[in-house]
Amino acid sequence: MTNWMGEGRTAVITGAAGGIGLEAARRFAIAGMNVVLADVKQEELAEAEQSLKATGTDVLAIMCDVSDYAQVQKLHDEVHDRFGQVHCLMNNAGIARPGSKPWDNLDAFNQMIGINLMGVVHGCHAFIPSMLAHGEPGAVINTSSKQGITRPPGNHAYNLSKTGVLAYTESIALAFRNEETCRLSAHLLIPGFVYTPMISTFIPEKPPFAATAEETVDFMMDALAKDDFYILCPDNETPRELDEKRIQWTADDIIQNRPALSRWHPDYSESFKAFIDR
Repeated sequence: MTNWMGEGRTAVITGAAGGIGLEAARRFAIAGMNVVLADVKQEELAEAEQSLKATGTDVLAIMCDVSDYAQVQKLHDEVHDRFGQVHCLMNNAGIARPGSKPWDNLDAFNQMIGINLMGVVHGCHAFIPSMLAHGEPGAVINTSSKQGITRPPGNHAYNLSKTGVLAYTESIALAFRNEETCRLSAHLLIPGFVYTPMISTFIPEKPPFAATAEETVDFMMDALAKDDFYILCPDNETPRELDEKRIQWTADDIIQNRPALSRWHPDYSESFKAFIDR
């Protein structure tokens, strides 16, 4: 149900200078929407703006650090001045950092939370009130991660930030359902392992098992057409059946009172393998 998408409508995408954000912006532009690209990478943002202008749509690129609420409010005001009503907000900006111990490197921890989680919160606080007020169909799409569900070891701050996005977006979906005359929908984008500029910083060449931004956005657009809330994207390694089993095992840690993250506990390795193989 993408009645919010079409000629003359406006989409705002953060983290739009590359990867999933830029590919999503391209699809919205092809659909005839005005597209607003927000990012902190000035050179890449300018290149993204030029590439989308070839579609013939109206494109606006704005430098914005989503961890700073004042900048996100300014982004909202600039978009409103240029295009008026916003019909799609995609809070996609995110960063990754090498893992450390959960009690190490507080500055990096705060930066991860500030961008990956609070950037989503800031976007919703700045844009949703005016999207509700105009009364037209619209969508809020927040980018989480499979790591926000199964929380594998190695990057606790990233896992925490993406788990927060999951919980926050669920709350938004419920609030929309309970808001009288609300015509907005909420969606949680859950990418798998996607080879984007964020990943290429650490891995120079694309692994064969990684999905591309194009594949991920293909899946997202199909899911949006079905009005899915949980957009659980496959990659070239993990089919949906395996994702579901990993998610089920994680949930059962609490129900069965197993050790935390038992999937990676040596005493449970055989049990986990048997569960997956069933």
